[in-house]
Formats: sequence, C-alpha cells, structure tokens
Amino acid sequence: MSPAHDTPDVGIPEPLARRLSMPEQHEYLRTKFSRRRALSGAAATVGGAALLGGGAAASPVRAAPSVHRSAVRVDGSMVAPFGRHLAFGADPRSQMRVSWQVPLAVRRPYLRVGLKPWELSRKIEAEVRSLHTPSLSKKLPAVEQHYLHVALDGLRPGTTYYYGVGHDGFDPASPERFGTLGTFRTAPATPETFVFTAFGDQGVSYDALANDQVILGQNPSFHLHAGDICYADSSGHGKEADTYDARVWDQFLAQTETVAKSVPWMVTTGNHDMEAWYSPNGYGGQSARWTLPDNGPDPHGAPGVYSFVYGNLGVVALDANDVSYEIPANKGCTDGKQTAWLDRRLGELRARDGIDFVVVFFHHCAYSTSRHASDGGVRDAWVPLFARHQVDLVINGHNHVYERTDAIRGAGGEVGRPVPVGASTDPTRDGIVYVTAGGAGKDLYGFGPGVPDSYEGHERERDAIDTFRWTASHQRDASAPVEEVVEWSRVRYTGFSFLAVEVEAGAAPRMTVSALAENGTRIDHFEVRRGV
Repeated sequence: MSPAHDTPDVGIPEPLARRLSMPEQHEYLRTKFSRRRALSGAAATVGGAALLGGGAAASPVRAAPSVHRSAVRVDGSMVAPFGRHLAFGADPRSQMRVSWQVPLAVRRPYLRVGLKPWELSRKIEAEVRSLHTPSLSKKLPAVEQHYLHVALDGLRPGTTYYYGVGHDGFDPASPERFGTLGTFRTAPATPETFVFTAFGDQGVSYDALANDQVILGQNPSFHLHAGDICYADSSGHGKEADTYDARVWDQFLAQTETVAKSVPWMVTTGNHDMEAWYSPNGYGGQSARWTLPDNGPDPHGAPGVYSFVYGNLGVVALDANDVSYEIPANKGCTDGKQTAWLDRRLGELRARDGIDFVVVFFHHCAYSTSRHASDGGVRDAWVPLFARHQVDLVINGHNHVYERTDAIRGAGGEVGRPVPVGASTDPTRDGIVYVTAGGAGKDLYGFGPGVPDSYEGHERERDAIDTFRWTASHQRDASAPVEEVVEWSRVRYTGFSFLAVEVEAGAAPRMTVSALAENGTRIDHFEVRRGV
C-alpha cells in the first residue's frame, strides 16, 4: 500500500504547498489578496466590529452581541434562519449552545426559549459572528456569511426545552412561524441509560443525508463528529485547480439541521477543517460557525479541544492536527499544551466518582490500514496516555471506511485480547479498542490488495495485513512512512456507516458499541465492561 498525502492547503501553488505551515499559508493568502481588498475599500462592519477575514487582523474577530446592521436594509420578514445546530457547554446538565445562520444581515437577532412551545417567554439577544471570504478562485464569488450564537446557562437537568430563532421581522413565536421551532433535552441529573452516535468525514451528499436520518432514528443524546466536517476545501492538495468554496458550509448546515437542531452536534477538527484564509492557525472559520465547550487548554487557539461529562460517561475531544506526522501544517500549534491538558484531564475523569467510561475522539487514526493508514504522531504523543489512563474507546475518522481493532495493550500495537464480532472486552485487562468511523458520507476508500471491500455478515478470517504508519521524519523525507505487518485489524467495511453506542449505568455498567450501515443494518458490535 503506497502512502497517500492529503494536505489541507487552499489555493497555494503545489511547490509551496508541501512546505508551508498553516501560519505561512495564511500570510501567503493575505498578501495575495491584499491588493484586491484595498481596491474593494474598507471592510464592512457588523455591530461595530470588522467582518472576520475582511481586514488585516490575524486573529478571529467576534462582533459584539448588539444590533446586527448591514449597509443594505433588508426586510426581516423575507429572511429565514437556517442551519440550526446545538452543542453542549462544559456541563450538559445545565448548558446548551444554540447556533444558526442567516443568508443576509438582519437586525436584532435573538432566541426564544421555554418549557412549552406556546410559552417562549425568555428572549435572549444573539451574538453575531460574520465571515468574509474573497474570491479565492476565478470561478467563485466573494461570500459573506452571518452566524448567530446564544449561550444558555442555568437550565434544568433532564428537561426538554422548546426554542425558536428569529430577528426583527421574523418572530418564531408567531403562529405562522410555529413550524420553525426546535427542541433539545439537557443531560439527566443522575446517570441513566442513553445512546450517542459518532462518525467522521461527512461532507455534503445523499449518503451523508441518509446517515443523518438513520442517526435520528437512534434517538441519540448527542453526536460526535470526528472532523473533516463539510469539505469546503474539497481536495486539499494545494494544486492550481483546487478551490475553496465557503458556500459549501451553507449546504452542509442546511443538510445537518434535520438532526443537529435537536441533537447536540459535538465536532472536532480535521485536516480539511483548517481554512488558512481566516486566521494563522486556520481555525477562524470554525470559531465563527461553532460554539463548543471552552474548557480546553486554549479555546480560541484550539477550539476543537474540550471535554464534557454526560451521565456516567466522560468525553474528550482532541485536535490531531497538533501532533500529526502525516499532515504537519499545524503540528505543534498548541506548543504542547494540548497533550499536557489531555494527561491531566484523563486523570481527573478517572478519579471522578460516577464516571464509569471515558471515550476520546479525534480525526487522524492511531490504528488503521486504509488509505491514510496510521499516524505515528498520534501514537507517539497520545496512545501512551490512553493506555496509562485506561481509556475505554477511541473514535477516529480520516480514513473513509469502517475499521476497528482488537483490544490493543500499551503503546506498541500489541493485541491484548482478540475481540470478535459480538465479544466483550475489559480495558483494565485487555487494552483499548480503536474504531475508525470515517464512512459518514464523503467518497469512500478501500483497503489493500487482497482485502475484501465488503462485509459478508461474519468475522473475517484472521490474517496479517500489510500497511504503514507515518513517522516524524516524513517532513524531511516523503518516503519516511514505515511499513507494518499488523494483526490488530479485526473488522473492515467500506460502505457508508456510523457508530451507535449504548451506555448503561448501574451496578454492572456497560457500553455496547454498534456499527450501522446507512440503511440501518448492524455490521459490527462489541461490548465494553470494566473490571469483570
């Protein structure tokens, strides 16, 4: 299997793309378009703050949570909000973040919320975060995007709330807008059985939409998205033919709204989510579009790094761009803060009463045999910490397939226990199962020669697989990936799919991990129990 390089650069000529860091890419694009910006005049303002990406400021600029003004007056009754998506705050029992989009600038955006759909008595002014994207390709226009955010705190645990989003001229509480209302439910005060879902590498497609509909049928309490969210940066190869189309975000958020308006959509950052135009670290766009828990080591510098606790489950989101050997454009972007925080946070979760399981999710694969194979940077920086703190499940994307390992003990890839389909494993004794769930909707990958690209309804034969892992020396030598022969690859499937995980509390806590195809068929399952 030959290594496949997939850099995240946008509009950078190929000779430069292979050696520019994300800050260098940002500077390149800003310099390239400075003349065009100068000719177009001063940046437009929203609530007194410059549009993100419209000026020379290097870091993301958030508009003050005041009146959203536009140079062109718009009849608010003609502008419908769209792209609603929820996210927990750091405490899902009492905190919810509601985000949405409007196609044009509107006046006084707000959210209404209440315990009954006809009693939306609480009205909260929205924070405006706008993005300006110039024409980064001759075939694409400049784009203005307006994202609205409301942070809800002090909510009641285990309670269903109704909400509506609006602005001057568009009142969600009015009878004609009743169909635009949404709901969400906070986490319970005490642990109870629940389901969460997960995948990575979604994009915009019929298959992505099909996965979303099957996910909705699982009635999940939340969803984990392991990065490469919409693919506005479609190929990321840095070639002259590449384009960056910010409008794909509009399509993605409209597509995902069917689920994300009621299911908290907890995202982290993939390599395609680094968008160099907006900020030196590439995360200005993500910060404008999402409001995520702010309890990571650097919420502004690494917005995809955070954690939360839901019932008896601790969840940790990581940004693998920070440690990746394969795609080093943002390697070291947190200067070691993320890894130090991870060690502390895993220790805190393990020591906390009432937490039975810990799940970690991020983009680049620690263990996979498909196109991108395994990222040695993840293995070197984080796998020893996962082993030390006995993490119960690790979820990745990046490879557009479903693949999971046996239980891997320690940091060397040793199989601690085979985990056939339907089997049970104990992380305190056997090691950790790593799952690649990258079949969310983007074009699918395959596996190596001789490996079937379909699931036949039973466990595959045990065999050794030729694959490779990326090494630290890759930045100096493209041939540096090291070949491996592995026996830890247990189940592989190349169709569109996602994870559904049932978490049970009580005297005998258990996680039942299932992989479901886009038609709802269960293609794999196993369970995790601790200390049995």
